[in-house]
Amino acid sequence: MGSMSPIKKAIIIGGGPAGLAAAIRLKAYNGIDTSVYELRPEPTTLGGAVNIPSNGLRLIDRLGLYEKLRARGSCTSQLTVHSMQGSVLVDMDMAGWSRTKVGFGFMRVLRTDLIDVLLEATQQQNISVHFNKQMTDIAEDDDGVTVTFSDGTTVSTDLLLGCDGIHSAVRTLHVDQAVKPVYSGISNMFTVLPTSILSDGNAAISPALHATLTPEGLLGIMPCTASGDRLYWFYSREVTIPAGDSNREGWEALAKREIESFKKNILQVIRGASGSWADLLREIICKTETIKFYPIYNMPTAAIWATKRCLLMGDAAHAMQPHAGQGTSMALEDVFLFSRLLGGSSRPLKEIFRDYESIRRPRVEAITRLSSENGDLRKNASPLGLKVKEIVLGVGFWLYKMAGLQKWGIGMQQKEFAYDIMDEPLPPRRED
Repeated sequence: MGSMSPIKKAIIIGGGPAGLAAAIRLKAYNGIDTSVYELRPEPTTLGGAVNIPSNGLRLIDRLGLYEKLRARGSCTSQLTVHSMQGSVLVDMDMAGWSRTKVGFGFMRVLRTDLIDVLLEATQQQNISVHFNKQMTDIAEDDDGVTVTFSDGTTVSTDLLLGCDGIHSAVRTLHVDQAVKPVYSGISNMFTVLPTSILSDGNAAISPALHATLTPEGLLGIMPCTASGDRLYWFYSREVTIPAGDSNREGWEALAKREIESFKKNILQVIRGASGSWADLLREIICKTETIKFYPIYNMPTAAIWATKRCLLMGDAAHAMQPHAGQGTSMALEDVFLFSRLLGGSSRPLKEIFRDYESIRRPRVEAITRLSSENGDLRKNASPLGLKVKEIVLGVGFWLYKMAGLQKWGIGMQQKEFAYDIMDEPLPPRRED
């Protein structure tokens, strides 16, 4: 197949973590002139907080941004699961083993803080980030890609990366028009709350990822800033899809109803909870003024990722349920693997994309499975079913501790946390 002229210029659609990280890495490591085009009129304020386990933090460090992010995010990796009656079912350091292996633990950081740190790095590298750019057309041939925007401007490039999320325009306009995201059956409600509004005893909530199983889903509360002055809390549960499946109005009407009645509904769900932990939950719920409702969709794992000169990355390619906390890290792994395969090579993109998929798909499928298994905990349970879930969790954790499995890196996603995309063996070069 011979060689092709090296990639000199890349356009990235999507100014979220995946797109900004790709722009930074490809410019710094591969010497590619990158620019980013974002649909929204300004840096996104979307999303609450994101988890970044050890595997993602190591890559953030390789971008040179770990210390900056650590100054903003909460680095607690303690997981505390409370029963409805206030007893502690699980209390463990999720990143205990991976921290010793990797040197990085776990971080929860506001998505806006992550974007700020990445945007600052693009400015330092003179990477242009254009806002308010809606893409209307993609045309590609063997020599390049041309993108047209709704304001009439066009831009041509050697490579186009679609980092524009689960409802990716790069995917729906061009790469795979047939595939559609599939609703997972689970929706999240979430918000970020200043701890200063809580009563004195509750404001000093211990820095951990606190979770409570309820008969109708999972409640989670955790600090998301370095100072612990803000809490991210979410309620994740089964919600039936409104009539008409892709019916956006149906979701919007449902979201409006959910948001208007969320306090009453959640307080009703935890009415049987007792003890000081339940009192804290009630105070947090009652003092929440605004909440966002977010149905969780997955991308089918068979989705096409690439054409001649376009590649989907992050959620655009493989959005998954957030219950393994790996969404941001998976996008970073995509970026680093692609950058590594590009190297300084002049191999045809077709070959690079083929190698990329052969390495990436098995990992993506494994984490997708793990995320959906973790999602099962959020499904509705009868009072007896909930009791069984709590007992299984409590006994399972006790056995886990007694057997010393933590120090072997067994279970609790430890091996996933220690994974390094840069250690993946590369396929042998093919002589076509």
